[in-house]
Amino acid sequence: MTPKSNAMGLLPLIFFLVIYIFTGVATGNFGTMPLLVGFMAASGVALWLDRPGEKTSFDDKVMLFSRSGGEETIILMVIIFLLAGAFYSVADAMGAVSSIVNLGLSIMPSNMILPGLFLIGCVLSFSMGTSMGTVTALAPIGVGIVDQTGANMALVMATVIGGAMFGDNLSFISDTTIAAVRTQDVGLRDKFKVNGLIILPAVICTVIILAMIPVSSGVSVEAKDYNLFNIIPYAAIIVTALIGWNVMAVLGIGIGLGLVVGLFNGSFNLVEMLGVLQRGMGWMENLAIIAIIVGGLVGLMKFYGGIDYLLQTVTSKVKGKIGGQFGIGALVSLITVSTTNNTISILAAGPLAKEISSEYEIDPVKTAALLDIFASGFQGLLPYGGQLLLAAGLAKISPVEIIPYGFYQILMIVFASIAIFIGNASLKSTPTPAAGE
Repeated sequence: MTPKSNAMGLLPLIFFLVIYIFTGVATGNFGTMPLLVGFMAASGVALWLDRPGEKTSFDDKVMLFSRSGGEETIILMVIIFLLAGAFYSVADAMGAVSSIVNLGLSIMPSNMILPGLFLIGCVLSFSMGTSMGTVTALAPIGVGIVDQTGANMALVMATVIGGAMFGDNLSFISDTTIAAVRTQDVGLRDKFKVNGLIILPAVICTVIILAMIPVSSGVSVEAKDYNLFNIIPYAAIIVTALIGWNVMAVLGIGIGLGLVVGLFNGSFNLVEMLGVLQRGMGWMENLAIIAIIVGGLVGLMKFYGGIDYLLQTVTSKVKGKIGGQFGIGALVSLITVSTTNNTISILAAGPLAKEISSEYEIDPVKTAALLDIFASGFQGLLPYGGQLLLAAGLAKISPVEIIPYGFYQILMIVFASIAIFIGNASLKSTPTPAAGE
């Protein structure tokens, strides 16, 4: 049964945001409210609600919550979290982290470490088409850089996430790109050209900003000894990612090679190896539970009609060509904030965005680009989104601390808004939406 539009369906998310912001303002520290506690409380509110004019049993709502939290993409994210934690723990124990950091410090000037990390993330994410895989590969390197240089951990993690969101938005094999071009019936290459023109200034500005930030905070940056043999797990991660392997296979290869190298160089024995694996997965357990709880919460919000209310509210306010484009951006952004999944938000907003595009004669290629840019930009700023949760978990900081340093994600949204006003990057679309183009 299709849910009716219902503003009350958004009450759990509003409740979470209120208590989270209130706690942060009251204490002066937005890391005070644990995310898991906040989302559990919001889930309690969600279980208390009902559809307008209907009565759903508590047992049925619990089952709906459980099915949504156990949806295949959520469970896949949980497994990625656990494997990412295991990989980082193994890489740390067998010396890969210190070796890769010292190698980087030996070839990069200190004022180019952040731009270098960002651009590496851009190349890697564009090649593999997944932000989660990029964060998995680069976040441990970022943590090592902080340990060696005294840099701001939140800044470094935000730099990693920025590079990851570049490919998430622009890669030919990214699920968000494929979703955007399919819903608007345009070509991958056309979308790439328009999308690239809009975000290129954001990339350039981000590199300039990062180059101007000293990373050592007064700490002398020294290139220490490194062992190229210890870097094999990272090399395998990057190579298999560039080839286009599934992120779980990429992580599995990295963990396996890390264990082999660690056993070979005496970093741990067979018994200690098991503890190393468990330690890393334990680091990510809290984030894995959060992902499941958020999935269940979103499922209930959909059931109550909250997401449908967002769709109808935004589209009813659209007027004119510029308003239509901002409406498209607002629509996909709100759904991304509500669902914490930019691919799902593009799929949900896509049909309505196509109608708006047709009614106000907006280039469908630009519509596809705007859908992807706004969705990816906001996804990379959500403290309860997978990217920030993963990076924060590996760095052992609050994801809220990362948000102010999300320069690239913020600039994506800014330059997309400018593109709407100046009407640039308008190209004729071609109906070639096949993912393998």
